[in-house]
Formats: sequence, C-alpha cells, structure tokens
Amino acid sequence: MCSYLYKMKNEKRKGMKKSLLTAVGLLPALAPLQAQEQKPEAKDERPNIIFFLVDDMGWQDTSVPFWTKKTFYNERYETPNMERLARQGMMFTQAYTSSVSSPTRASLLTGANAARHRVTNWTLERDKQTDAASGTLTLPDWNYNGVAQSGDINNTFRATSFVQLLKDNGYHTIHCGKAHWGAIDTPGEDPHHFGFEVNIAGHAAGGPATYLSERNYGHDAEGTPVNLFAIPGLEKYWGTGTFLTEALTREALKALDKAKAYGQPFYLYMSHYAVHVPIERDPRYFDKYKRKGLSDREAAYASLVEGMDKSLGDILDWLEENGEADNTIVIFLSDNGGYATGPARDEPFYTQNFPLKCGKGSAYEGGIREPMIVAWPGVTEPGSRCDEYVIAEDFYPSILEMAGVRNYKVPQTVDGVSFVPLLRQTGNPAEGRALYWNFPNLWGETGPGIGPTCTIRKDNWKLIYFYETGKKELYDIPNDIGEEHDLAAEHPDVVKRLSRELGQFLRASGGQRPSFKATGKPCPWPDETE
Repeated sequence: MCSYLYKMKNEKRKGMKKSLLTAVGLLPALAPLQAQEQKPEAKDERPNIIFFLVDDMGWQDTSVPFWTKKTFYNERYETPNMERLARQGMMFTQAYTSSVSSPTRASLLTGANAARHRVTNWTLERDKQTDAASGTLTLPDWNYNGVAQSGDINNTFRATSFVQLLKDNGYHTIHCGKAHWGAIDTPGEDPHHFGFEVNIAGHAAGGPATYLSERNYGHDAEGTPVNLFAIPGLEKYWGTGTFLTEALTREALKALDKAKAYGQPFYLYMSHYAVHVPIERDPRYFDKYKRKGLSDREAAYASLVEGMDKSLGDILDWLEENGEADNTIVIFLSDNGGYATGPARDEPFYTQNFPLKCGKGSAYEGGIREPMIVAWPGVTEPGSRCDEYVIAEDFYPSILEMAGVRNYKVPQTVDGVSFVPLLRQTGNPAEGRALYWNFPNLWGETGPGIGPTCTIRKDNWKLIYFYETGKKELYDIPNDIGEEHDLAAEHPDVVKRLSRELGQFLRASGGQRPSFKATGKPCPWPDETE
C-alpha cells in the first residue's frame, strides 16, 4: 500500500491526467501485496477436550487396577485402551459420583451437588416420579423433570451448563450417545438446549432399547419406536449388523473430522449407552470370553466392556492420526457403580465391584466409586496415580479451567472444586474437604445401602445415615475399603461431628428428605438423632 501512495504523489506532481486510471489499473496487482503485509491470525492453542463417559461401569470392570493390587475381575476383562490411556495420564483411585445415572449427569453438567439440584433419582417421563413404592415413607417432590437452562417447567433445576460456556468462548461442542438430563417434552431432553452444537443419538432415556441393529436399535420395521428407550438418529445403521457402541463411535469420528476442518478447539462428550442393560452380546468379543469359561451373561457383559474400550482406542487413534494427540485432554469416567445390587436371582450377577461393597443405587463404595483417568499432555505425569478424592460436580470448574474459561457468572451455586491442582501436582483441594450425597429416594432395587440415605465423606471417615431407621454407620475407608467394620459405636464423637456437618449442608443447600406416612412428619436430619 505504501508503494501505491508514493506513485500517486509523483504522478500528481507531474500533472498527468492518467493518474487515476493508473491507480485503478494497479489495484488488482496490488491486492496480493496488501494481503502479504497483513499479519496472519494467531492459531487458537487452547486444548481440545474429550470427556469419555461410560454408563453403569463398575470400578472393577476393567483390566486397569484402581486398587493397590489386581483382582480377579481385573484379570477377567480386557481393556487395552484404558491401559493405554492410564499410561498417558493420571489414574484417580477415589473418584466419586452419585449412585444413579441422572443425579451424576446433572451434577456434571451444572456443578451442583445432588442435594442442591434435587435431581436425586433417574428421570424419564414428564411429571412422573420413578421411585419404587414404600409402605412407610412418603418420598419428597424431587426434580423428576431434570435440569434445564431455560423454560418454565415445574420440578426442574435451572442452571447454565459448562458446555454453554465453552461454546460461548469459541469451542465447537459435540454430544454423542446418552444424555439423560431431562424428562420427555422438557427442554432438558435435548442436548442442543445445553450448548451442544451437534447431537448424535441423545434424548431423554437412560438406556438403550437394544444394542442390535437387527432390531433397529428399538424401532419396528416401519420405524416406529417400540418403547421410550429406542435410540434416535441412527437409521443409516439399521439392519447392517453394526453394534450400537460401534455406530456411535463411527458418528463421533465423523464429527471430529468436521471439528478439525472448523479450526476451533472442540469439546466431545462421548457418552456411551454401554454398559447399561440390556446385557446383549457384542459379537466381536463374546466368543473370546466364552472360551475363558464365563457364563453367557458374564461373557455378554464382558463383550460390552471391551466394545466400549475399542471405542476409546478408535478415538485415541484418531487423535494421533490427525495430529491432535498433543493438544487434547482425554477424561474417562463412569457415571455410577456397577449393577451388582438387588434380590437373590436364579442367575448370579454378571459383574461385581469387589472389594467394594454392593453396587449401583447403594450408598456403599460399590455404588459411588468409579474408574477415572485424565490424560493432559504436558501436564499430567504419564502413568501417575492420584489417591485424593474428587466428586462429579468437580468436573464443571475443572473443565472450564482446562479450557481457560474464567470469571464466568452462572445462576446456580457451583459446589464443585477444580481438581486441576491435582493434575498439575501443585496442590490438594481435597485436604480437609467434605463430600456429600443425598438420596431421599427408592431406586427400585433392594440391597445393602440402598436409599433413602444421606452420606458424608471427610478425610478417612465416611458416615451413612438411613432416613427411615435413623441408623448411622461409620467406616474408615482407606483401612476398610469393603466397609466391613462399622465403627459408629467406637467413635461417637466422629459420628456426632460428621452428622452435624452433613445436616448443616443439607439444610443450607435445600436438600430434601422423606416423611413418615404414619405421622406425616419428616424424617429427622442426621444431626437431629443420637
């Protein structure tokens, strides 16, 4: 541009009439020169983030040992890509969630503890509770319509999702798989309403009608859903022999191809329906586990686990093949404990959480302790372990910190605490911190530790309070991971202190509790009983 002005000045000085024509004629030729002199835009170096969430996967449903030693179940399952991810990043041996799906997912999305958001049981249909019946208790009017960012729907917790904040700050946001944040015909049923630009197969249901393409993932020959759990949006795979886990993975990879073309940092929420019931055979792996001597049901479950692991490997491969591995954070988590609860059955459960007690729906460790891995290139030490505890709501501030999103304002109280200092090994946010659970519901199964309960974990101690009976149980978790020795009678001072902290938190956060049908009076808070 400077050369153009110099030429115009000289020609004016000479009084030449053709100066304007000369300048006009020069414009096309000068345009490239102008472009060359402009500074290119700086590349957005913020990390991509992939959150790989598995449904109902137990702490032991993997070849990765999240305990101090390998167990029988670690030897049973083959999850080489979880092992691969663990070698790249940090394993968390005390990662906690709620004991049922929707409460966990609501906490992940909003950063609020379940006592605060009140989505304390699983959601499905609008204005319908999913609790089992009780002969003695009236259960609270919880938020069975789920969470939402907007809308005027009763029994809904309104909050701004961290995904919306990522999108508002330039991230391309992708949802693939199970959502389960809001009931049918509420804003929360659709991931688009939470800031996801892409939604693949996410809707209100908390599980698949079937994993089988031969059954059109739950649709009849005319395309009509056979029940509320039919998986939407995967018609191209109907009748192709493509297992649901594989179909979702292929669609996720296509979405990643598009994301790379956009040139934005991306957030992929890869939320598998696996390994939720129905326990159906993934034909790619079933025979292998039969040869190991497992029953048909055990082998089918193991095949679901390995199919999920293959999906993780495909995504890790995509990152490497597309030059994104060094700039992508990968987070692995399950939403609640393995399904190892319920009455005696003709066939044993297909999985266990040993050495943990009980499973999904239970306040014991088997219901709430999860496999968790975080790999952040250049930040997490490869092959490292973290023995400090974290909980579901912590992912909200942690992911935003990873993405460099700070000073955000949201309408809800964020109970979560960032675990980034644990990843960087620069601090310990778990020190002296209490974790809280509130489950004033009846999930639908019976078994040890299944609600209505509320719970506190602080340092080594864990206190469980049973609303109906007033019973309190106290465990020293690091020294009794199986919760075999109730120490409440031996440490009444600890019981009293934790009961007070738990009761204060529940009241301050708006927690709910059941009432007795016989009297109409609410069950006492934990600090209102001896």
